[in-house]
Amino acid sequence: MSKRQNYQDWCKNLVIPVTTQALNSAREELVYALNRINSLEPVVSTAALHSKFVILGRYGDSPLIDQACAPDEIKPLHDEGYIIKTLSQQGKEYIVITSRTDRGALYGCYHFLRLLQTGQDLSNLEVREEPVNTLRLLNHWDNLDGSVERGYAGDSLFYRNYGLTPDLTRIRDYARLLASIGINGIVVNNVNVYEEETRLISDRLPLVKTLAEIFRAYGIRVFLSINFAAPIQLAGLATADPLATEVKAWWRQKAAEIYREIPDFGGFLVKADSESRPGPFTYHRTQAEGANMLAEAVKDFGGLVLWRCFVYNCQQDWRDTSTDRAKAAYDHFKPLDGQFAENVVLQIKNGPMDFQVREPVSPLLGGMEETNQLLELQITQEYTGQQIHLCYLVPQWKEVLEFDTYARGPDSFVKKVVDGSLFQKKLTGIAGVANIGSAPNWTGHSLAQANLFGFGRLAWNPHLPVEEITEEWVRLTFGSEQVVVATICRMLMSSWRIYENYTAPLGIGWMVNPGHHYGPNVDGYEYSRWGTYHRADHTGIGIDRTVRTGTGFAGQYHPENVMRFETPQTCPEELLLFFHHLPYTYRLQNGKTIIQHIYDTHFDGVEQAKGLKESWESLRDYLDEERFTAVLDRLKLQIEHAKEWRDVINTYFYRKTGIPDQRGRKIYP
Repeated sequence: MSKRQNYQDWCKNLVIPVTTQALNSAREELVYALNRINSLEPVVSTAALHSKFVILGRYGDSPLIDQACAPDEIKPLHDEGYIIKTLSQQGKEYIVITSRTDRGALYGCYHFLRLLQTGQDLSNLEVREEPVNTLRLLNHWDNLDGSVERGYAGDSLFYRNYGLTPDLTRIRDYARLLASIGINGIVVNNVNVYEEETRLISDRLPLVKTLAEIFRAYGIRVFLSINFAAPIQLAGLATADPLATEVKAWWRQKAAEIYREIPDFGGFLVKADSESRPGPFTYHRTQAEGANMLAEAVKDFGGLVLWRCFVYNCQQDWRDTSTDRAKAAYDHFKPLDGQFAENVVLQIKNGPMDFQVREPVSPLLGGMEETNQLLELQITQEYTGQQIHLCYLVPQWKEVLEFDTYARGPDSFVKKVVDGSLFQKKLTGIAGVANIGSAPNWTGHSLAQANLFGFGRLAWNPHLPVEEITEEWVRLTFGSEQVVVATICRMLMSSWRIYENYTAPLGIGWMVNPGHHYGPNVDGYEYSRWGTYHRADHTGIGIDRTVRTGTGFAGQYHPENVMRFETPQTCPEELLLFFHHLPYTYRLQNGKTIIQHIYDTHFDGVEQAKGLKESWESLRDYLDEERFTAVLDRLKLQIEHAKEWRDVINTYFYRKTGIPDQRGRKIYP
């Protein structure tokens, strides 16, 4: 019997004993997917009328479900966890998908569909799955005018001309997409909250209510970014001082208004005292005092305050070599550890800078032992090709999650920080800056969808191997033809290092055009108010961040990592110039000098980009014309842009050093 026929036998009858909003969503997903996967129109009933069927529901909804799971099996299950089993009893063969909650049953439904799409055997299922991380959030940087800050996939999915987009069906499809990868919270506006966006908590709240109704059906809570100065802008108060009585009262009243309209509202995301955004520093208050004031306002409603740790001096003098932007978040927040309210969660970028192609893990991850923490990742490719270049970021994120902080001795991995197990915290998890827009294929570059999928799977379970996530996405997206799976997996898995090769070397980062951050400009930010990033002169390159002779950033880690980063000999070479200023003639472990490494990687990166295109072209006969052509066009652009990176970077350092390429390749003098 073929798998397709086998699936039809199992799935032609669906039993859903009880209906709730989320279970209704699950029913619709099963019916829709079975039609698409197996050309099957399943019969849906509330009772088992046939001898072979799939039954979906909560524990307690049906004796058939209850008989499948012992109480001690279901009781410890996480609210969003689920069980999938194949059973044969009382003359019936059936597959049960169950959970303690309807949200868990919905996630179980999506898992079951993944099994079908990837061709798994259904005859002996024994699945028990629950999320490792409590909070699995997306941050949208959408503006009410329809634009998206750092958005590379078209306009906003949500907004047009200061109202909602007329295509609410597209938003519903997006909610379905997110639920299928386990996302349970979404921030629906930009962290840089401008005047119009501030009104989302006042007269434009009905827009948010409509979005919340759509996402609620898929187990997703809506959050809002808020402007810390909203009491001034919206109510005309003279101050936004978080300790002022009138400010506290205003926020309590505002929270009550929001929760009356949206009872399951998630809470507020706050970017304060950062890049000219208002915050508690204006009133000589701490970040904890600012966050706790808002936390008190939403506490009784079950709301959270997600407080971003992206706080640094963006008005620094580049001449001041003692100021180090990398140190800022730790310096601001570490002294406040233990002072934040229980419903405050600090949102910490994966690195100390700003989503570069390579930077060390933020020392705050492992440094804040008494505070709830979210790891913040950037899915949208601001510094990694902007969804024009193929740059699969899941391997990078996996490295971050596997980084050992040594906060509780060896094996104190970041993934244990963000799942709460290391410091025994319940409100922890992962947030990602979304890469979605109005583009017909969601992400502009079809292969950039893999980053969103991979983010969701890692947020659900950071222990999953990258290879497993990657193959799963390829099979779900392009089918199971082995040559297609192997080729696209290989392209994805190599793409991050390829992008790094032709862009910024050895942990330097940046070297981009100011403002839009696309394309090479070695000194683009080197003499600006935002900081200084490479300090290249004619003899050497890199920032000395050591404790002994530099800015001291390396000292923010636990001792084992301080020792590792403190000397060039023990520092991981991919981060060498982030921590050390070294001569161009310094030899790496492979015997190459730094300058030769720069030349070689940039020449190699272009050839590797060409290899991506050749790999994709080999799949012409296996793929539909629309997707094949769209991706091919992006890969052609990537090659041309990689050449520009190669020539600009290599020429800059050749002119700086006067040291020629040992292999005599063309560099423009």
